[in-house]
Amino acid sequence: MKLDFLVFAAHPDDAELSMGGTIANLTSDKIKVGIIDLTKGEMSTRGNLKIRARETKEASHILKISARENLGLKDGNISLSKSALKNVVAVIRKHKPKIVFAPYLNDRHPDHVDTSNLVKRAFFNSGLKRFETTQRGKAQLPYRPKKLFYYMQTYTFKPTFIVDISDHFKTKMKAVKAFNSQFHNPKLKEKDTFISRPEFLDYIEARAKFYGFQIQKKYGEPFCCEEEIELDLNFLFK
Repeated sequence: MKLDFLVFAAHPDDAELSMGGTIANLTSDKIKVGIIDLTKGEMSTRGNLKIRARETKEASHILKISARENLGLKDGNISLSKSALKNVVAVIRKHKPKIVFAPYLNDRHPDHVDTSNLVKRAFFNSGLKRFETTQRGKAQLPYRPKKLFYYMQTYTFKPTFIVDISDHFKTKMKAVKAFNSQFHNPKLKEKDTFISRPEFLDYIEARAKFYGFQIQKKYGEPFCCEEEIELDLNFLFK
C-alpha cells in the first residue's frame, strides 16, 4: 500500500507517545499514515507479547492508521546489519512514503538511537539502484522519500518545527493508554518501570503543553530535520 507518511519506531507504543497527536491530525484529514515497529518489545519488564500485540492493534485503530507492520528485529539489540538494513529499505520501497519519521539521533534508550541510525541509512540506501531488495520474490525499484524528520522521545532537542495537536491530544492519550500493560495502572501488580510511574504520563502532557505554548497553541509535538525546509508564506493568509 502506498502511504503518505511512514513512522518507524523501535517498540510498539513509541510512535503513540512521541507523535500520536500528529498522526491523529494527519489521519483525520484522510492522509495515509503507516507505522513500522522494528521489534515486538519482548524485553519489556511488564506485560507479554500477546498483550502487547493486542494493545498495538487497539492503538492503531484509535489513530486510524492505514498500515502497521512489525519487522521482528531483536529488542535490545537493533543492529545496523545488512539484513536489518534490507528489511527497512524494502518497507520504504514497498510503501513509497513522501515523508519518513524516525526517533531523534540521541536518546536515553539505546534502541531508539540504533533505530534512528538504521532508518537514516535505509532512507539513503532506498534511493540507490545498486542496493538490491525484493518483495515477494520480485526486485524492487529504487525510491527515496522527500524528507526524513525526527521525533522527540526522552531527550529534548531544539525543534525545526512544531505541529499543533490541540484538537487531537485526547486521541493521542487514548492511543497511549491503549498500552495498558506499559503505563501506570494501579490494578496491575507488576514491577514499576521508568514509564509506568504516574508522573511519566504527566510529563507527556506537560511537554505537549510546553511545545504548544511555543506556537501559541494548547498542545504541540516537536520535530527536527537535518536539512533546510521550504516555508510557504501563503499559510499566513489562509
